[in-house]
This record gives sequence, structure tokens and C-alpha cells, in this order.
Amino acid sequence: MCFSCQTAATRLAPVDAATGSQQPAHVAGPAAGHDGAAVNPAGLPTAYEHGNRLTPEGTTVDPILVEIVEGTLASVEMEVETAIARTSRSPMIRDAHDFRAGIHDRQLRKLTGRSYSALVHPIARDFPLAEMSEGDVFFHNDVYESEGGIGHLPDLCVTVPVFSGGEVVAFVQAFGHHDDIGGAVPGSMPSNAQTVFEEGLSVPPIKLWDQGVPNQAALRIMTRNSRMPDSLAADLDAECSACLMGARRLGELFERYGRDTIEAAFDAILDKTTETYRREILSKIPDGTYVWEDYAEHDGVDEPKLHTQRITLTKQSSGGPGPGDGGPKLVIDFTGTAPQAKGPINHCGDYVGGNFLKKWLAPILRNLADTPERMAELDVNEGIVPLIEMRFPEKGTLLTPIYPAPTNARTFVILRLLGVLAGVVAKAVDGKMPADQETIRYTGVYGKDRDGNDYLMREVLGGGSGGRYYADGEDTIHVVPDSRNLPTEFTESRFPFIVERLGLAVDSGGAGRHRGGLGYEKHIRMLKDAHFMSIADRSILACWGVKGGKAGRPFEVTVDVGGPEERTVDALADAEVVKAGQVIRIRTTGGGGWGDPLDRPYEEVERDLRWGKVSFDGVRRDYGVVATGDLDEPVIDRAASDALREQLRGDRADEQPFFDRGPGYVTLAAGRTAADVDWV
Repeated sequence: MCFSCQTAATRLAPVDAATGSQQPAHVAGPAAGHDGAAVNPAGLPTAYEHGNRLTPEGTTVDPILVEIVEGTLASVEMEVETAIARTSRSPMIRDAHDFRAGIHDRQLRKLTGRSYSALVHPIARDFPLAEMSEGDVFFHNDVYESEGGIGHLPDLCVTVPVFSGGEVVAFVQAFGHHDDIGGAVPGSMPSNAQTVFEEGLSVPPIKLWDQGVPNQAALRIMTRNSRMPDSLAADLDAECSACLMGARRLGELFERYGRDTIEAAFDAILDKTTETYRREILSKIPDGTYVWEDYAEHDGVDEPKLHTQRITLTKQSSGGPGPGDGGPKLVIDFTGTAPQAKGPINHCGDYVGGNFLKKWLAPILRNLADTPERMAELDVNEGIVPLIEMRFPEKGTLLTPIYPAPTNARTFVILRLLGVLAGVVAKAVDGKMPADQETIRYTGVYGKDRDGNDYLMREVLGGGSGGRYYADGEDTIHVVPDSRNLPTEFTESRFPFIVERLGLAVDSGGAGRHRGGLGYEKHIRMLKDAHFMSIADRSILACWGVKGGKAGRPFEVTVDVGGPEERTVDALADAEVVKAGQVIRIRTTGGGGWGDPLDRPYEEVERDLRWGKVSFDGVRRDYGVVATGDLDEPVIDRAASDALREQLRGDRADEQPFFDRGPGYVTLAAGRTAADVDWV
């Protein structure tokens, strides 16, 4: 095995002007690393071994033991996450659960599939495995030196090696979104940042604990740069301790069954994923090439415009892993993606062949499973990586930004890509994919609490998922697994405001034969003067509908609802003043609809009225349904509804695009109602 031999002196070499990464002295030029090895886009050596099998092809292992190992990995991962949740301190980690754990083998392959995680690659790149010791904990949050595994600086990552027989055999890792890591604004997510320097403290891979002893100097530097030093210190302690515990659990697994047996089981777990996706998922996509695109709407610096994210998807019947010519493979080409933005919506995706993005996007493919129950059984681990080839445009795009481009709102890109992949696959399979789902947004308030101390309350509110060809979308889901809104009891006891309403945003789901899921409506009444902050997308462009389904309602924030200073707040806001007594109303996005809303059965429309998910005006406008009465006893006039639906069908153009983007697209697209790629 050949690992990077960077020393501390090497890592402190001069910064390369183009990439912003330290250029090691032994690197001869942009195409050569240690012993002539290739250099990654950050300018650092990639001469570490990764992604290979642990055992020879054809190695057999008891299938019952494979099940035991797989279950143990899932149990350890959950135990690590549970320990973090119970011992951390910040609302984002403890209550919103905006963190993830993952288990990786010594070839840096992700073994667990319950939840996504960052990458071990930057640790192995900078610290040879042979020099690691039990009790070591490695740390990083530097976006440009994370090999694509960290998207913005508030995501802090800790990695612990697992040992067997004195050698590294696996890794336990956790990363999460922390309250504050410095930068221009509380929360370290300035909406108008134009460089990473405004976003907070960047830490390249370092050894945070050495053989069980914390590096107090490094911890002091990080907490000194944070507006919330106590919660940051507590969260890091929770994450490091939980991962060390997880490493002990895995060590016990190796001790019980032996290294050779466990590594054979690791290979079998990943092989099973590869074969399952090849047989059950990729086989559903016809061979051919398909193109679609979607957009972020603003970057916090320039005026709102269409920031394009395009995927050209090619399904090949051969070329993937397998005997002979191999099985099917997907090629995802991002050519046509817009230039990098001035503001912070960029994402560093073009590292290690897009390894992080492959595992990030692959859950979308599970929607092709035969049943929803089967979809829920499919994990996404390193086994999907050989099935996908990613092709990136040259440096300088939204997905290939050049240092020091800002990245704190990179969710506008990586979450949009989930929808772009869903859309391009929908074109290939005649719409048998969900319509567009909610996109993550951060909202919050900060100021002085009742005791005069600084506080920051920030949460990740979910929204509606898209309608499906067999069912409506889900209400108020969180696209990030296991994330959740903050409990009202907790926030009211800790922060100077009252939550006066938390419910469903009526009529927010896109109309369709299968309706899009509804977003949240939340009302917060401030008890003291404060500042409101928001990092959100989909305030102009809506979640799109598919195959006749309509777009959902966009994100919206209103301050001083019903008062003399009532106003709509921009979705990218750092310090919107809110006075004591004023109400902040937050409405999150509704999912897109699936299929023609005029085909929705009257019984389902009546049920939605009774449940308060749609209004009487809404069902007339969106579904062609004439209803009277009240929500307790709605009465549908079927004859009048039949006539109205016939009239609405007659008023339509002869041809409709396959996707509906909503009225916001018309605004940003200079009057065009659909893009060229929206037709099948």
C-alpha cells in the first residue's frame, strides 16, 4: 500500500494561487504527486490506496455470518448516533439531529447505508494508516481539502481508526452541522459571502486526539473562533467520544470472528448492494441518453437568475462491474452546469471521481424499486459506486468551484441535483418517479436572551415531498434523514419567543392526480427585539410537478404579520430586524404534484377538504371541484364539478410540457413557460 507521505512541514507549504490548497514541496507540478502519482483537483497527492476489494474475487463467507456482521454495523452506527444525540449540547446536533455517522473499511469504502456520511479519504491522504494509533481522533472541516465530503464549514467531521492486531482495519466517522465556527455572521452562513474567508474557520485534516489525549491547543483555537464556544466544545467532545466507543465495538467484532472473516463479510455486503441495484434498479432504465436541468434561483450577491444544474444521463447495458463486458452502468454528465456563483451556492463535487455525490444521489434511484416496501429495504453504501460514472465540467462551475469561492449555501446545488436526477430518470421511465421534493432551508433568530446573554436559535424546517405515480407526497418531511424540527417546549424555555402556531401550510402541495405533500406553517412571536436569518431556496422557483402535475407553493417568510410593518423577507437574509411583539410567519415549500389534477377522484378531494389540507377556493382553482359547506361537512357538487373540469380541459393548449415549474420560472426565464428539456 502506498499512502501519502506528507509531513507536517509539507502540509504547511505555500498555498497554490489557483486552488487555495497547500502545494507540497515534493510535488513537481499540477499533474504529479508523490513518486509521480496523480494529483487531485485540490493539488494534493492522491497516492493512497482506496476503493479496492479486501479479499480476492470469489472469496466465500457464511451468509448467516454476513447478516450478523451487517446487523452489527448498523447497530454500531445507530449506537454512535444515539450517543451523540444524548451527550451533545447545541440545538442543531441534539434536537434537530443534523449530523450523521458512518462506518468505512480500510479501503475507505462506506459499509453502512442507513444514512450518508462524509469521506475518510482526506485523512488517509494526509496521515499514513501505518502511523495511526489506538485512541487517535482526526478532525477536518476544510471544504477544499475534504475530497468532496464536506460541503460547508459548519459541518465538522471527526474520524477514528479501528484496530485489529495492531493494524488499521476500519474507520468510524461522524460529522454534523454545528452552531457557529466563526465568520461574518452568527451561524457561519453569511448569505452574501464572496469568499470562504467570510464563512468561518477552515481546518484541514489534523490529529485532534493523540492516543486518547485531546489536543487542547487546537480545541482552544476552534472554540475561540466560535460565538458559541461552550456548545461547540461539548458537541466535539460528544462526537469524539461516540466515535471512540464505536471503534471499540467494531474492534470486538474483529476479535470475535477474525480479520479475514470480517473482511470477507465486508466485501460480500458491498457485492450484494452492487448486484441488487444492477438487477432491480438499473434494469428499469431503458438504454439511451436523457437530458434535463433545474435551477437555483439566487446566490445572495447577484440579482435572482437561473443558475443551471444539468444532467445528461446515459444508461449503458454493459460496462459496469460483472463478468465479461460487465453489467449495466449509469453515466452522469454535468456538462452544461452554470459557472460558479459569486455567492455561496457552490459545491465542491469533483473529487475522487465524485465519490460523495454518487452516494448522495443514489437514494433517488430507489424509487424504481418494485414496491415502496422494497424501496425502504435498499441501502446505499459503497456498492453503488462502481455502477455510476460521473463526468464533471472544467473548473469554475457550480460543481467545480475554484478556491476561495464561498460554499455555505451549497444545499441549493446538492439538493437540487437530487431533483435533477429524479427528473432526468422520469423522462426515461415515463414519469414513474416522484415529483420534486422539499429542499432544506435554515431559518432562525438571534439576539440577547432574557438574561442579556447572546443566543442563536436555528432550525432546519422540512417541507412537502413530491406526489408519486401511486400515492400522494408526504407532508413536512425532512430530506436529510432523521432530521427534525425543534421541539416547541425546548425553544420556548430557552429562547425569548413564543411559538403560536406549528401546522400544515394549506394549499402548499402541488395539485395532481396524486397531490404533493404540504409544507410547514410556523408562527413565532418575538418577546424581545432580535434579528431573523434565513438561508433558503425555492422562494421564486417552486418544486416542479410531473406528467400533468402542478408545481407546489414556494417558500415564504413574512414579518409582523397583520401589523403596520408587515413585509415579505428575502429568502437569503442575515440580519432582518424583528421587534418585540412582532410575529414571524414561515411557510415552507410544498412538493410537486404527479399526474393531471382534473383526474383526482372527488372522494380524495373531499377528504383533503375535511382534513384541512386544501381550501374551498383551492380545490376549485386547482382541481376543478365545486364544493360547499364547511371543513367538517364539505359537499361536492358533482354535476357542477364535471362541467367545470370539462371547461378547464377545453381551455388547455393541445400539448403540455412533461414538467410544470410554476409561475416563478416564467419570471426568471424572460416569459418562457418551459425549458427546451421539459418536453419528452
